[in-house]
Amino acid sequence: MPLDEIKPSQDFVKKILKRDRKIFFKDYEDSICSFDFDCNLNEENINKSLKNVDNAGKPLIADFTEYNPFHKGHYHCMKVAKEKISNGIFVAIVPGLFERSGRGIPFIMTRQARAQAAIDMGADIVVEGPPMGILGSGQYSLCLAKMFQALNTDFIPRGYRPFEAYDIILDRIAKGHGVAPKPYKIIDTDLGEVLFEGKLEEDNYVIVSLSKSLKRINFDFKNKFLFVKRIEGVSGTLIRESVATGDFNKVKDMLAPQTIAILENEIKNQRAPLNLSRDFDSILDSANNLAYEDLIKLNLMNEKIAKKLVLTRENKDFESIEEIQDCISYGFSSHFKHRVLSVLETKINKNIIYDYIDNYPLNIRVLNYKNENILEEFKEKINNDNRRIELWQ
Repeated sequence: MPLDEIKPSQDFVKKILKRDRKIFFKDYEDSICSFDFDCNLNEENINKSLKNVDNAGKPLIADFTEYNPFHKGHYHCMKVAKEKISNGIFVAIVPGLFERSGRGIPFIMTRQARAQAAIDMGADIVVEGPPMGILGSGQYSLCLAKMFQALNTDFIPRGYRPFEAYDIILDRIAKGHGVAPKPYKIIDTDLGEVLFEGKLEEDNYVIVSLSKSLKRINFDFKNKFLFVKRIEGVSGTLIRESVATGDFNKVKDMLAPQTIAILENEIKNQRAPLNLSRDFDSILDSANNLAYEDLIKLNLMNEKIAKKLVLTRENKDFESIEEIQDCISYGFSSHFKHRVLSVLETKINKNIIYDYIDNYPLNIRVLNYKNENILEEFKEKINNDNRRIELWQ
């Protein structure tokens, strides 16, 4: 079937972004009101209250994963974690608002569909994670750390790929040390010791960055990480090609039947594949019409990019996304261009993002859950009056 016949319409994409902007700003406004008018809800007091929470009951295993889509590598990590903590509640933190990945690229399918796949494959609870695509890597790492803290997390499973010095780096993190990526080296921030000279690939970088963020918010993660060696045989490229054509024969060994069934249903109903769809009109409108003063206010936007956009459009309006991308430098991450596109798409300013992160997460939004008993156990485990638990409507 031709791709144009199965991909979601622009109206569907616009509807998602419009809905999620409404949710984002409601969360933002609620957090500002709560923190402005209740002096007991500042970050210091929240941290103190979390330390005093009674963590009786089943241990909580919180895994942050995009599930884009859920494949056998995700299942392996979940299976190992559940085997090690057999009486635990497995909570999947699935990034939500605006349906943009940490790379700034649209997800293949909505968070509701990804949450359903997680539940079908064994997760007990799925909660909404931060709006990754409009944040820098350090910003969403900090949000994730705050989510782990808000959930009173007992264990954090993370997949890793073996690399030079991985044993000492993972050992330091297991001991609760902060380990931070610096330009071309990895250091133990507790001891000021260089552990590795060079750069880490993405999966391993995420672990290191998360330990740094957890340390920053004073969350004790000693002996909480469950490191799981990643398995081979999963090709993101093949999966994306299969989703684009609707033919899953080549990836049957990579994707569970439950995931394929959900993908086929999403494609049938023209809710997938989302990864090739953007609100192109909004991106072009931002690049062509926002004044320099407004462009520079957007999250992730810098003076160099804003000036180049303004100078380029003086000769001729932008007519394609590719023309806009040519004005965006790569920055620290190779995915920076796509993140900036997502920022132009959603139009959210730096100062709002900073406040949003400071107060994150005011609400724990449950996207899906296994059954009512599990949901009640989860609520008892959170046991924190400072944040509401909401069920996705």
